[in-house]
Amino acid sequence: MKMKPYVHPAAVYPYREWSLDEETYDEENNQRSESVFALGNGYIGMRGNFEEGYHGHSGSSVIGNYLNGFFDSEPIVYPEGAYGYPSRNQAMLNVTDAKIIELSIEGHTFHLNSGQVHRYERKLDMRNGILHRQVEWESPAGHRVQLNIRRMVAMQHKHLAAIDYEVKALNFEGTLTFTSSIDGEIQRPEVTDDPRLGSGSKEPNLLLVETGHELEQSFLWMKQRTRHTGFALLTGISHSLNCSAGYERLVQQGDQRLSMQWVVPVVMGERISLTKYISYHTSKDYAEDELLGRCLEVQHLAENCGFEALVHEQRAFLDHFWAHTDVEIQGDLALQQGIRFNAFQLLQSVGRDGVTNIGAKGLTGEGYEGHYFWDTEMYMIPFFTFTQPEISRKLLEFRYATLDKARERAAVMSQKGALYPWRTIDGAENSSYFPAGTAQMHINADIAYAIKQYVRATGDYEFLVLEGAEMIFETSRFWVDLGHFNPAREGAFCIDAVTGPDEYTAIVNNNAYTNLMVRDQLYYAYEIARLLGKQYPEHFERLKGKIGLTEEEPDDWLVAAEKMYVPFDEKLGIYAQDDTFLTKKKWDFEHTPADKYPLLLHYHPLVIYRHQVLKQADLVMAMFLLGDQFSLADKIRNYNYYEPLTTHDSSLSPCIHSIISAEIGDLTGAYAYFDRTVRMDLDDINRNVKDGLHTAAMAGSWLSIVNGFGGMRLCGGMLSFNPALPAQWDSYRFKITSGGHLLDIYVDSKVVIYTLLTGEVVEILHKGSLVQLTVKKPVSLSNVKQLEAVIFELDGIITDSSEYHYLAWKALADELAISFDREKHVRLKGHSRMECLEILLEGSGLNLPQPVKGMLCNKKNEKYKQLIQQMTPDDLHPGIHSLLTDLKKKRIPVGLASVNENAMLILERLKIGRLFQAIADPKNIRMGKPDPEIYLQVTEMLGISPDCCVAIEDTAEGIAAIKAAGMRSVGAGSPSLKESAELWFPSTAELHVEELVQLFK
Repeated sequence: MKMKPYVHPAAVYPYREWSLDEETYDEENNQRSESVFALGNGYIGMRGNFEEGYHGHSGSSVIGNYLNGFFDSEPIVYPEGAYGYPSRNQAMLNVTDAKIIELSIEGHTFHLNSGQVHRYERKLDMRNGILHRQVEWESPAGHRVQLNIRRMVAMQHKHLAAIDYEVKALNFEGTLTFTSSIDGEIQRPEVTDDPRLGSGSKEPNLLLVETGHELEQSFLWMKQRTRHTGFALLTGISHSLNCSAGYERLVQQGDQRLSMQWVVPVVMGERISLTKYISYHTSKDYAEDELLGRCLEVQHLAENCGFEALVHEQRAFLDHFWAHTDVEIQGDLALQQGIRFNAFQLLQSVGRDGVTNIGAKGLTGEGYEGHYFWDTEMYMIPFFTFTQPEISRKLLEFRYATLDKARERAAVMSQKGALYPWRTIDGAENSSYFPAGTAQMHINADIAYAIKQYVRATGDYEFLVLEGAEMIFETSRFWVDLGHFNPAREGAFCIDAVTGPDEYTAIVNNNAYTNLMVRDQLYYAYEIARLLGKQYPEHFERLKGKIGLTEEEPDDWLVAAEKMYVPFDEKLGIYAQDDTFLTKKKWDFEHTPADKYPLLLHYHPLVIYRHQVLKQADLVMAMFLLGDQFSLADKIRNYNYYEPLTTHDSSLSPCIHSIISAEIGDLTGAYAYFDRTVRMDLDDINRNVKDGLHTAAMAGSWLSIVNGFGGMRLCGGMLSFNPALPAQWDSYRFKITSGGHLLDIYVDSKVVIYTLLTGEVVEILHKGSLVQLTVKKPVSLSNVKQLEAVIFELDGIITDSSEYHYLAWKALADELAISFDREKHVRLKGHSRMECLEILLEGSGLNLPQPVKGMLCNKKNEKYKQLIQQMTPDDLHPGIHSLLTDLKKKRIPVGLASVNENAMLILERLKIGRLFQAIADPKNIRMGKPDPEIYLQVTEMLGISPDCCVAIEDTAEGIAAIKAAGMRSVGAGSPSLKESAELWFPSTAELHVEELVQLFK
């Protein structure tokens, strides 16, 4: 792991299992706290502003109230425009502030920057969904009060929020004045050059239409209209005052502010409470003339329920949520708090109505202008699919609701089918910077992938038939029309001028992530076309008629998938990120100061584009999503190449690196990346939480545990797990919903326990083995690593055929009149036959064509095969036969990892071939040692995890290969191996099973 340096700030909030607590008022971090103490229900979002407002330094507060999907639109001004550029921008609006309650005590107005604060505590209660603040305050005149303020946004009532504001007089009797307000004068974000913040606006986006009130019912309302989109918004508040004496009440009206005021007498020790119910309704949901009536309905419902009943209802909702979602970590309270906070904020931010989605900052701030990105499909939908699948369906329904606009966008881009927008609110493309926006056409394949995973995890074929198939077919049409069969690539299907997930590399041909994901989509499109034709013929015929799907199109998808070009570098043994990435100069990380990150804020895009440098996981992301299309050796090689080039300037990056680190056996790296992800917002690691939370990274922290440490994958429709325990934890557990089943998975250092909590009998895979679960009958499996296989090198460990190699090469060299000695022969060890020939020919002046080289290799091999016929069991190294025999007695499988293509013949001559269960095939090895591929091939053949294997080698390259494979290493022979191998013996005669077993103790 070569993570770019970053500073993990000290924690501001104390570690609590189920809450986020602020024990002193911290003005310096106020804007950050407003984000992390936000409340929401997927439609309404309220930043953690104080009811009394903020009275500190300018620029230290953003009063925020948001409605998911409610936006205004303004023209995008391009100094130099072009055809197809989006013409208008959309921005989620900061709407009317209705949470204002001001308290005055004998003429002195309460706020935290006046008087004296004797006690302050704010708590975000994640079990009850309540923001609770307790303050003991003394006015400048010496009057002391105790405030107990509770705020909630109702999870089960889309349009409703409520505040209970209780005041206790501690040392006086006199008069309290409550002023509850609606403020329509909205604070707008500043116009900046930071692309993460959005464009801002210099004019108000909400214009006052009318206001009204009913004094006796303590009801106020304000109607406004968006400046450009013309949407109407009606904000209503009603109240209930609980006090022992009479009071005065009046209404106050300003230009953009409407208030109701109560003047209440109070005696010492008395508690007086004002309960406020807040509702928002817009013409996006209802006809404009219905808004006031809808508002009154919600207000009456709230008043009839009362605040305590709403709290009870909220707790019941969250109990159900946590029963399906909670992750428990024993051994690290900070991370426990972080993972629960992230899940809670995801729930608060996600649209659950099928017409809204989840923004990059949720409903906590105006970063990215409230836009929806691929974050939803790649990060958030997986979280909800396996915890709250009904929410995933709603998120996918949003994409179906915007399919017509995707069709329109494809037409603008001169393509068939549909192209979904890179960033949007209502389905229209909003990205004004096409190299890192519209060019990220992989969004189509991302959506298709999310549909496929959702359907396979849930079995919801109704959604696939009614909506999902149409989206996949239309986006598949787009791909086949966009790509082309390239004669320069031997007729392979190529996709040009696109940008992958890595936004530091733009407008490239054959981005590997894109091509791999598109290939997966086209195969799936062909599969479901056949499925619908056989099992849902009426629906299929109706769909074909609706979109004009021809009989030939699914076959076209299949051909494009089969001929998809994916760039691969044979020399490095890795997938190239695109056609030109590997030809560029690598970024100079060593001389890049820490304050120059993120690079996008300090370097021109062209400077970044001409280097090998990544903003976030690209091919590494593909290895996670399409893991079955990469060998473990591929994953290790690709990860080791791309990880050091990645800045993680995107918050989406660390979690994916955590997952792949875990998969390739690097738990230290996996934990480090997880640690960077799980408290990204609580500790403000990226120093921008003031602009809103990082919802995708929050979901990514869950993925890091479940898909990373838990090793969960969906194989077809079956759940597969490969759990590992980070050294820093005592245990962890998580829950998974799949196919109507609810599973509990518990992992500690000794056992993994699977419990089916609800549902019928289900089968899962545990480390490749089938496990059947019956409801409420836990299955415990050992998690203690022990020796399960031993893998040998041939030459130097089992025997030594190097003399025969030398004689065969010497014979060939003599025939070619080339100088060859034993010193040169040493250089051949571990190389393929062709590589050995190239070394042999060095300095000879012979420039031979490839067919001749092949003929010479075969000639050498025939000579070698003749020579090794002389071998007998006497050629076994000391102790090897007894070791192999003991391993067989203990039923420990044995494998051979040798590049010698005649290994099988040699084993037969040594009469030990029957003792080996797996022998590597050198012809299927891309990279030789120190690459781990050959060892991983053998473990795959054995069906045993590398971390339960021991391998024995006699060279430094071999030991390096073993360690890179994640196996225990044993060196024999050269004393130079003492430092690198975990166990070393001067001779194979000293190798015994007992010593190998002890490596796992």
